[in-house]
Amino acid sequence: MASGSAIQIPTRLPLLLTHEGVLLPGSTMRTSVDSPRNMQLVRSRLLKGTSLRSTIIGVIPNTSDPTSDCDDLPSLHRIGTAALAVQVVGSNWPKPHYTLLVTGLCRFQILQLLKEKPYPVAEVEQLDRLEQFTNQHKSEEELGELSEQFYKYAVQLVEMLDMSVPAVAKLRRLLDNLPREALPDILTSIIRTSNQEKLQILDAVRLEERFKMTIPLLVRQIEGLKLLQKTRKPKQDDDKRVVAIRPSRRISHVANTTEDEEEEEDHDDVVMLEKKIRTSSMSEQALKVCLKEIKSSDLVVQESLTLQLIPGCPYEFSAYISRLKKMPQSMPEYALTRNYLELMVELPWNKSTKDRLEIRAARIVLDNDHYAMEKLKKRVLEYLAVRQLKNNLKGPILCFVGPPGVGKTSVGRSIAKTLGREFHRIALGGVCDQSDIRGHRRTYVGSMPGRIINGLKTVGVNNPVFLLDEVDKLAKSLQGDPAAALLEVLDPEQNHSFTDHYLNVAFDLSQVLFIATANTTATIPPALLDRMEVIQVPGYTQEEKIEIAHRHLIPKQLEQHGLTPQQIQIPQVTTLDIITRYTREAGVRALDRKLGAICRAVAVKVAEGQHKETKPERAEVGEGEDCKEHITEDAKPESISDTADLALPPEMPILIDFHALKDILGPPMYEMEVSERLSQPGVAIGLAWTPLGGEIMFVEASRMEGEGQLTLTGQLGDVMKESAHLAISWLRSNARRYQLTNASGSFDLLDNTDIHLHFPAGAVTKDGPSAGVTIVTCLASLFSGRLVCSDVAMTGEITLRGLVLPVGGIKDKVLAAHRAGLKRVIIPQRNEKDLEEISAPVRQELQFVLAAGLDDVLNAAFEGGFAVKPRLEHLNSKL
Repeated sequence: MASGSAIQIPTRLPLLLTHEGVLLPGSTMRTSVDSPRNMQLVRSRLLKGTSLRSTIIGVIPNTSDPTSDCDDLPSLHRIGTAALAVQVVGSNWPKPHYTLLVTGLCRFQILQLLKEKPYPVAEVEQLDRLEQFTNQHKSEEELGELSEQFYKYAVQLVEMLDMSVPAVAKLRRLLDNLPREALPDILTSIIRTSNQEKLQILDAVRLEERFKMTIPLLVRQIEGLKLLQKTRKPKQDDDKRVVAIRPSRRISHVANTTEDEEEEEDHDDVVMLEKKIRTSSMSEQALKVCLKEIKSSDLVVQESLTLQLIPGCPYEFSAYISRLKKMPQSMPEYALTRNYLELMVELPWNKSTKDRLEIRAARIVLDNDHYAMEKLKKRVLEYLAVRQLKNNLKGPILCFVGPPGVGKTSVGRSIAKTLGREFHRIALGGVCDQSDIRGHRRTYVGSMPGRIINGLKTVGVNNPVFLLDEVDKLAKSLQGDPAAALLEVLDPEQNHSFTDHYLNVAFDLSQVLFIATANTTATIPPALLDRMEVIQVPGYTQEEKIEIAHRHLIPKQLEQHGLTPQQIQIPQVTTLDIITRYTREAGVRALDRKLGAICRAVAVKVAEGQHKETKPERAEVGEGEDCKEHITEDAKPESISDTADLALPPEMPILIDFHALKDILGPPMYEMEVSERLSQPGVAIGLAWTPLGGEIMFVEASRMEGEGQLTLTGQLGDVMKESAHLAISWLRSNARRYQLTNASGSFDLLDNTDIHLHFPAGAVTKDGPSAGVTIVTCLASLFSGRLVCSDVAMTGEITLRGLVLPVGGIKDKVLAAHRAGLKRVIIPQRNEKDLEEISAPVRQELQFVLAAGLDDVLNAAFEGGFAVKPRLEHLNSKL
């Protein structure tokens, strides 16, 4: 179509009746449709139409659609607006309705109503011209003075608004690009006008009449804005314009003027921040970055503005601070830059605490806080001794590995107390984002520093004790590997210049004492494990648990429950019963909970006793002095009888014995069942290591007629299955030597015989090579018909040649055997060195059998040894 040709609307238009607003040509309106005829119009015309003509409808203002199809149409408004349906949105709540978004095209006049149902359709006449405006402007002579006056008021109104708003800037461009005859309708729909005024503009068909009616509306809006600006406080933009010219005035100012005095007395937040940055002891690189950030935050000062040197301070710093002062506080960059600078100021760049290096005092503190843990205490005292000889020693990076509840976290707090340093704990369990360690880059919304920098900000010194708890439970995700991010933190050769993504400045972590805790080293990446000094923290023996309970746990529980030693007494025999019969763990957490349950039960008895004792006293206070003696005498026998009937606690202290334990904690949870489970052949006791400590493990075997198959049950791993196959192969090859036969008396153990090996606690996954000797002993007991000694436990890896190879976790396994009440432990001969880590009392109560081969194992596992048929040496003739 040519640029000047007119666009015609259809002569027959469906009518949308509305009374909510007035749609003018060139404007957009959103209206709700819920009446029957209007709903039918949307369904039949708009939703089912496929052409552009089907989306053009006539909008009739000031007319309500009847609520029923049976009702007649009211009188229609003579003038309407042809509109284009841009969007249709349907909803069923609170009742079925549609929401239409329509854009006005031009005015039309209704000539004749053609039909009323299912929706009204009328024959119309177009009143306005629709043209494609492509750089087409009418001359000022044709538009006349009236349009020029209208244009002048329109420009004045728009320029009074904030031009930084995109919608206002777009409206200003439309005033120059659109033809003048389209502006009255557009501006009337934008400014504050009533529906009646809009209806008058719609009815004004002549352009001159439209201009005359719209100009008073513009003048009224302009006067309202002027009045609003006078009564309102100055906006940020006004302050911004004033501040922007302030540096030019400061260039030619006279000293000691009133303006300078006022500026010197201005102690706002930015000035305070400037002073903090000046007095902070941050590194030179960090200071440069702060100044650069202050400079980059100047987003509102004109580029042509040149700052001059301010006397009394460096040029860059003073200029950058002055630029930060000019930034409006409502801008997002202001808050981001301000938070960054405040963090840089608050970080302890050179602030540190002085270490307490007295070794004797440190030993006393460690002994008072923790029982046993000799290896940990020794390492801390070594660090203190070296610090006395060398002041600039880098902080060690320790990793405490042991089962839960042995005090790994609490000993880190004691180390900080011993050194006189601040302590901060960082929980790493489940962390799967490297930004938790290194921080987020400041280009992201909501960015923040990592946990290391946040911890330094919290403690306020650069040489605290950081406890990285549960370092073995770090996870990996799409956001990166936090274990890899810790490589820089925990490397003594790199952490002197640790760079957080948020700071983007190197920070010295070499003086921080890092202590990591873990339950196992199996899940720690080798590169990270190589950077840490691993110290094993094994479980406690029964004697150590008793000492810990009476030194630390019981006093703590008494204090938490408001009890005193004069009210409750727990002898060591009772503590031993709790340890052996109500808990079975490497640490003392369950023991602590059991002691807490006892204290709560005693607290109930003590509180009930005090309540009953105070009842008679309250009764006496309420009576007069004259009758007090009579009441007391009458109440004496009743009070005695009441005391006899009441379940008051016994005389203090309350002694906790085995019967009290059963009443409070219930029946024992664990029993010594070793002798009962070894009452038939084919059962042996092994020793296993878990992240929770050592455990005893029963291995059971049975045989039945079959096809020579080996069945393994109990959630076994591949390594343990291979150990079972090794055991049966070794026994088959040595069956004649040990006189082992199947049910039919054959030395081929699998001849018409199936073997089933089961490891109880089938819901727990088991794996590892250390069950090899236990499986061999179990199968040897099954095929020989002899019982394994009930007080023997064993561990060790086997080979096809019958050798016993060393395994790990010997100390935890030995402690598990000691907790179970066993007397003899069979271990590989090459694990003899590991027995030195076991305490002397445990070694005295256990008998250790060092086995180099399976012959030693079988001889120690069976009472009286295991008979071996001597081998006859045959000399083969070479003739």
